[in-house]
Amino acid sequence: MRVSESSQRVVPVVIRGQRYPIRSDLDERYVAELAAYVDKKVHQAEEKTPTSDWVRIAVLAALSIADEFFRARESERAWPEEVAERAAQIERIIDEALARGSLPAPPRH
Repeated sequence: MRVSESSQRVVPVVIRGQRYPIRSDLDERYVAELAAYVDKKVHQAEEKTPTSDWVRIAVLAALSIADEFFRARESERAWPEEVAERAAQIERIIDEALARGSLPAPPRH
């Protein structure tokens, strides 16, 4: 879905000391938070890479962010399977305890 330009505003952000006007319909604080995160990743890439090539540093920062995204997405996909597996384990434990009669009977009202 494309947002009309009239609903967008310009949010100024600073990354690596450079000011960028970002046109967005997103909340300004959210855009600022995104920019701060990108700035942090750029600084981390600069610390790890002995180069003054800004494009190289930006690409390394982008790859780092993409790696985090892919790992989070994979973790999110695996989560329902883990929950289902744990629920099945709990169900087996309860079934075994009921079969042995080692669970107390529920209170009667």
